[in-house]
Amino acid sequence: MSIEKGREITISVLKFNPRSKVSKPHFVDYKLEETPGMTLFIALMKIREEYDPDLSFDFVCRAGICGSCGMVINGKPALACRTLIANYPTGVLQLMPMPAFELIKDLSVNTGKWMDSMSKRVESWIVDNGEENDITKLEERIDPDVADATFELDRCIECGICVASCGTKLMRPDFVGAVGLNRVARFEVDPHDKRTAEDFYELIGDDDGIFGCMSLLACEDHCPKHLPLQNKIAYLRRKLVALK
Repeated sequence: MSIEKGREITISVLKFNPRSKVSKPHFVDYKLEETPGMTLFIALMKIREEYDPDLSFDFVCRAGICGSCGMVINGKPALACRTLIANYPTGVLQLMPMPAFELIKDLSVNTGKWMDSMSKRVESWIVDNGEENDITKLEERIDPDVADATFELDRCIECGICVASCGTKLMRPDFVGAVGLNRVARFEVDPHDKRTAEDFYELIGDDDGIFGCMSLLACEDHCPKHLPLQNKIAYLRRKLVALK
């Protein structure tokens, strides 16, 4: 009984180590056999284990939750663990690191550094105006619809895909990106946060914030969690533009 072999696929990876004086950006092609249900993450693991132990890419959960394995796949940013090889009829996948982030090596970029800076910039925490909390009393009840709206925006995994796919971010290095605007929207809807529209305007009311978005929809088109990014950005823009 013969065993049917899978098709041959080609994974072309841009390799470059910015910390090496001799390294230059170049593509390396890896050819391997596709297996049933193979994801790009599985293919990359096979490449690193059997062909090139020097290949660098990031991963943690392998389930589309941590957001670590974001990369540009055939020109579009996506998560490697959620990318099925079977969805590419030609069997050829060209991989590049996500733009807008500091390159560590090959496909690995430092999204954490950028996200930390963004979080501080938009003051990503509950602001209660110095009110003291009485822990002996029950918390104030929140309408379930409001709680659901807050939890929906909290589903962001900060993978950086919306940032990497954003045309405005590529033109404006200081643009806060859809992930930053989503963070503001999350606290704007949270009744625990006492900040006013004027307060949020001071944070994002410029061309590097809410008014810089060109509404090209790439952030929402590529978001692996399918967050309502454009609806929230449009809502914030309408609310904040009315202040001036």
